[in-house]
Amino acid sequence: MNSADIAGGAERISWNLHCAYRKLGYRSRLAVGYRRSKDPDVCVIDGSGSSNLWTRSWLAIDTRLSPFVGKIRGAGRLQRAVRLLAVPKRLWRVLQGHEDFYSPGTWRLPDLCGERPEILHCHNLHGNYFDLEALPWLSGQMPVVVTLHDAWLLSGHCAHSFECERWQTGCGKCPGIKIYPPIVRDATAYNWERKAHIYNRSRLYIATPSHWLMRRVEQSMLSAAIVEKRVIPNGIDLSVFRPDGRKAARAAVEVPEDVRMVLFMGGRRMRHPWKDRETIDAAIRLVDGKVGNQEVWFVGIGESGPSERVGNVNIAFRPYQTTLELLAQYYQAADLYVHAAHVDTFPNMVIEALACGTPVVATDIGGIPEQIKPLIHGPNEMGADRCTSTNKVDATGILVPPRDATKLANAILFLLENDALRKRLGVNAAADAKSRFDEKRMVQCYLDWYQDICAARSEHVWRR
Repeated sequence: MNSADIAGGAERISWNLHCAYRKLGYRSRLAVGYRRSKDPDVCVIDGSGSSNLWTRSWLAIDTRLSPFVGKIRGAGRLQRAVRLLAVPKRLWRVLQGHEDFYSPGTWRLPDLCGERPEILHCHNLHGNYFDLEALPWLSGQMPVVVTLHDAWLLSGHCAHSFECERWQTGCGKCPGIKIYPPIVRDATAYNWERKAHIYNRSRLYIATPSHWLMRRVEQSMLSAAIVEKRVIPNGIDLSVFRPDGRKAARAAVEVPEDVRMVLFMGGRRMRHPWKDRETIDAAIRLVDGKVGNQEVWFVGIGESGPSERVGNVNIAFRPYQTTLELLAQYYQAADLYVHAAHVDTFPNMVIEALACGTPVVATDIGGIPEQIKPLIHGPNEMGADRCTSTNKVDATGILVPPRDATKLANAILFLLENDALRKRLGVNAAADAKSRFDEKRMVQCYLDWYQDICAARSEHVWRR
């Protein structure tokens, strides 16, 4: 179960698991709040709970908007507004600052897809499609596995709290009610207490992709619901994200073969408050002042607009890629991938780059240090001896402090200027991704856990 079937990040993980299970011969259904595919095994959770004319009329508009969500800017917000207008009870609660759990269809989940499941595996539960109040009942009907992709379940409203620690003690007096998912009034203390009451009555199997996020789970009110917990890193399709011919990849992405190429994600994704586009922009300006005679291309994925050129630095933009195969060509063509963030759980982009044999320079924050085996790097000033290393044998990239454009620029320059070391890190990266981030490994980890859970449950029922 997830908020949508086809999208990025968490949605891609649940979709890939769903598809992999079917290929292995398991019966799998995917329940979603927003359906965008025509997959016959995807079913929609009814969030209206009403068949009156007012609701039906607004939901007809909602259905017509669905094909445009993710394709036209603002379509998602408009669809959300339409769903609120369709159910006045939901609108009233949202205006009070309460988190939107109203979704009567949640209570029909065990029979929604025509066959009662042995395991219910939940992914993102925010997105206004799932009634969190149903968790205690659902976890009594069947084993419920919950994979966290962010920290929303741990707080009074936000998916990440940045430096705020109120989520550990009860929220209230929220410094950021507009942080995603936003609320209109500060009811975070009420929301926190409501979630705590739900968890105290639930029995959940909790998974996270990183130890960083699991530590936060253990410090939160969600810990009261844990039957068992496991850290299972996200996996990617290594038949797509793999080292491949650099020359062919450069030709495909229209970047000259004789320049240095640094890839980063741009567009709305990097304007998100979790990401740190400002530091990337500042680092590019610093690199421009130190690059010398070497031509460097910074390529941002997810933006449109004319290229910019300053000295020997060229900044080019490319639209979001429609397929993973096209996206992989950019990683394969790049000399480096740069990922700056204020907070991040376990970004797929980092492991995609590594799997393509591309070293990564990223912020030392959240779960990112668990993805990269870092080269020891300690510059203080631009132009100083920028890196020392004792771990070239297995390093896959460089970690830099948050919001430090100088150190980010230093790390980029150091690897661009050291061809042999950069290639060594690329070889290490591909090998490490193959051993730790294979989608098949992730799938098998979950299947093995399902088997353990079902076996333990059967034994418990037999003993009773």
